[in-house]
Amino acid sequence: MSRNEEVELTNMCMISDGNGNVLVQNKVNNPNWSGWNFPGGHVEKGEYITPSVVREVFEETGLTVEKPRLCGIKEFHRLKDGKRYIVFLYTADKFSGELKSSEEGEIFWYPLSKLIESDKLIDGFGEMLSVFTDEKRSDVFYERTGDSIKTVFM
Repeated sequence: MSRNEEVELTNMCMISDGNGNVLVQNKVNNPNWSGWNFPGGHVEKGEYITPSVVREVFEETGLTVEKPRLCGIKEFHRLKDGKRYIVFLYTADKFSGELKSSEEGEIFWYPLSKLIESDKLIDGFGEMLSVFTDEKRSDVFYERTGDSIKTVFM
């Protein structure tokens, strides 16, 4: 039995401004996955995980994050092809640059306390948000049993 499997690697970063606000992105270009979330994206072939989040944040926000910290992981197996999908979740509170939106969507600061209650969050982002904000959680994944799916936090 092979221990290898096909995996898609991605990242996401919660950037805090030190005043209770976080940087939010309103994804609008994908009608199947639109709404509010944090900046991030795919890890390119041959690229290391942490530098990928620095690159993605810069491309989508104009900001360069310093010393992003891994705070958790979200993973699941896609239904359409069974491929494992992993999202490395980071936090950062030190950054430089000029804030600007990109083709990925509008970027803006928003109070974290209100974000948790928002009905504008992208599908599945609420589970990730709890990993970003709860130090007792480090992972979220989904267990499938027949037709039912159970969200599991570690």
